[in-house]
Amino acid sequence: MNLKPFKIAFAGLKDGKHEFTYEIDNAFFEEFGFEEFNSSALNVVVTMDKRSTIMDLEFVSTGVVNLNCDLTNEPFDMPLEVQMDLVVKFGQEFNDENESLLILTHGEYEFYVSQYIYEMLVLAVPAKRVHPGIEDGTLQSDIVKKLDELKPKSNFLKEEYKQEVDPRWDILKNLKTDNNL
Repeated sequence: MNLKPFKIAFAGLKDGKHEFTYEIDNAFFEEFGFEEFNSSALNVVVTMDKRSTIMDLEFVSTGVVNLNCDLTNEPFDMPLEVQMDLVVKFGQEFNDENESLLILTHGEYEFYVSQYIYEMLVLAVPAKRVHPGIEDGTLQSDIVKKLDELKPKSNFLKEEYKQEVDPRWDILKNLKTDNNL
């Protein structure tokens, strides 16, 4: 896949709002070496409000990514709806250290939005990916049955907490309630 369509050449555009639409699939993520999605079908709309010295960009994405559950490794579709804002200013030197501010050097006439779209979408996926069937109890699989079998018994946990506490620690408990301090 070529990232050329993600280049916005703003120099020839008139002041005002401009809209750019992108269809994102796995080929886009592979350009960045990201292969955690089984498949993806996302629509990203970038609305740019161009003014003489500044540009405001709003990224809005909707769609679905298919990925594997962290608990069961079962694939499932996760809907994604995410929005991000970016301000583009002009300055003496290029600076993209701030995730919501991009400073381009004077004389620039284009920039790529692909990196911002990539980061927005990847960061929208939660760190722990749990199949919705696990949460509502509808997923029936061998892995779920095995996890239920291996789940610790509740009595076992209660017994663990009833163990004797070393008496040397009892003195420290008095520090919290001792009014003589």
